Formats: sequence, C-alpha cells, structure tokens
Amino acid sequence: MATAVLIVRARLNKLSDRRKFDDWYRTEHLPSALKAFRAQRAWRCWSRANPLVHLALYEFASVEEAEAIIDSEALAGQIAAFDDYWGTEVTRTREIVEVVEELSGRSLL
Repeated sequence: MATAVLIVRARLNKLSDRRKFDDWYRTEHLPSALKAFRAQRAWRCWSRANPLVHLALYEFASVEEAEAIIDSEALAGQIAAFDDYWGTEVTRTREIVEVVEELSGRSLL
C-alpha cells in the first residue's frame, strides 16, 4: 500500500494578510485539520518563488484514505471554517499525490 499526501495550495490576495494567515494556520487550522482528517502527519510551507502561496500537506497511510477525505464531512467542516474566517481573500486548490518512491540521504551513504 502506497502512502499519499493531500496538498492544499492557498494563494493570498494581499501580502499584508500573510502574518495573520500564518498565525491562524499555525495555531488553529493545521492542528484542527490534522485531527479531523486523522492524517499521520501534517506540515506546511511558504513558497520561496511567490510569497503569496502557502502549501499545507497531510500524509495518509494509503491513497484510499487520502481520497476518502475529499468527499468527507471532515473536509467540508474545514472548508467551512476556512471560508468563514477568510471569505474570498484566499483561494485554494487540492490535490492528492501518491508516493511512488522515497529515499533518504542516509540510505545513500
């Protein structure tokens, strides 16, 4: 069974919202989503190419678990909470990727 990652790409409309977004995502949204999705782990990143782009990643034990989130009440609840807080100030896309190979630098030594 291959692991999978749900990637949520958010794009802020205004750079001035970045600090507020960062604080809210760190303290509220990421922990809430991790729990609601029952993901193995979650992490988030800011794009170095575009300071308006934020990525949140949620790892699942299988592709099936990740795909089940897409039509779930858990995701619907997270979307509603996000929309209540940010309205149209942030746009998002979601994508599931299947991990097909994984190496670590230590395994190459």
